[in-house]
Amino acid sequence: MGATVETTAGDGDRRLGRRALLVGGAAAAVGTAVLAREELSRLWWRLPGVDKPRVAGAVDFRGARWVAAAPANYRRADRPADYRLDRVVVHVTQGGYASAVKAFQDPAHGAAAHYIVRRDGRITQLIRELDVAFHAGNRAYNERSVGIEHEGFVEEPGSFTDAMYASSARLTAAICRRYGIPADRDHVIGHVEVPGTDHTDPGPHWDWDRYLRQVRRARP
Repeated sequence: MGATVETTAGDGDRRLGRRALLVGGAAAAVGTAVLAREELSRLWWRLPGVDKPRVAGAVDFRGARWVAAAPANYRRADRPADYRLDRVVVHVTQGGYASAVKAFQDPAHGAAAHYIVRRDGRITQLIRELDVAFHAGNRAYNERSVGIEHEGFVEEPGSFTDAMYASSARLTAAICRRYGIPADRDHVIGHVEVPGTDHTDPGPHWDWDRYLRQVRRARP
């Protein structure tokens, strides 16, 4: 990884802003009420004394190791109750596993993915799937997706091992099964395909045909 991780910072909290004050008329008032209701439904757990129950160290994928990311690198939520999940985003760390974990535990980094898959196939979960990880560099995609980092470099074909493909495919299959996400290239995408991103991962050496075949085999 060196000094960088192929995850993009940039996801601010949704807040009720000045839009309601700038729109007039009865129709606008109705629209504002609907908007406010939607916003509040997503932020109820931020009210004083209210929080979504969590189990310390719990993981969403059996066999994953839990290592918590810094709270500044994700936003607590209640997905899919507040945001519908319909994407898995594939990333590459541009470095080693340890340096990626260190970056995601640094609150100044401003980004983290839900999972990291090592070259040996071991999986670490850093953020619960119900929470919004800042991994895609696009707020809407962050809210609707689960981000999976893979240890390695986009320019090195040897980064992507048999163990990594198999383990990551089982993880993606479980996510797709859990949320009803189709296991296809419209819904399992690379970071490079996220609108507005300047990243290139997973790069030309990532074998999408192989990966999706394994995801589909693992999904039933």
